[in-house]
Amino acid sequence: MKYEIKGTPMPVAICTLESGETLNCESGAMSWMSPNMEMQTSGGGVGKVFGRMFSGENLFQNQYTAKGGPGLIAFAAHFPGEIRAIEITPDRPIVVQKGGYLASEKGVDLSVFFQKKGMAGFFGGEGFIMQKLSGSGTAFIEIDGSVVEYELQAGQKIIVDTGYVAMMDATCSIDVTTVKGVKNMFLGGEGIFNTVVTGPGRVVLQTMPVSNFAGMIASMVPKSS
Repeated sequence: MKYEIKGTPMPVAICTLESGETLNCESGAMSWMSPNMEMQTSGGGVGKVFGRMFSGENLFQNQYTAKGGPGLIAFAAHFPGEIRAIEITPDRPIVVQKGGYLASEKGVDLSVFFQKKGMAGFFGGEGFIMQKLSGSGTAFIEIDGSVVEYELQAGQKIIVDTGYVAMMDATCSIDVTTVKGVKNMFLGGEGIFNTVVTGPGRVVLQTMPVSNFAGMIASMVPKSS
């Protein structure tokens, strides 16, 4: 497979496949393609379907295969930001935000990322429903807004507002902490919970989570009487 990522601030990943090569993607992710790309829809087994249902993603994935010669397929971003091509290897799986996965080569396995501590799952909000990419191959990840990266050492922590974690190495752990002080919780405007990411590993943050943007727009819409 060959690919190029074009455009800003609404990028697109344009992939050229050799005959017989396959790309997996979420249902509805394809933007355009050549006529010889053949689509098949698969749930990937009961466990994977249940996991996607739990995470709020589409229950099924599409597989696109080039037939009878090279084929072209493109995946466009849903929100201004970046698309990054990430090489997944067996010794370096990654975890991405809900909705951040666009597409991947056939050797990449997509599953739900479960928190080690129950509090993160119950109180962390939508930002804690994440996906784990493992196996081997190239994956295309969508990031909202601009990107800031940190390389955390073992035990090093960073506190992040929920929704700003776009991607991290699976070696990192993630948890929830409450904002200290009753006044800070209810009058500070930052919510009650924050995300705590602990190293070792790389963490990729995004500057404009789509959920925050949607909330800002909703606050400006006049309420009907």
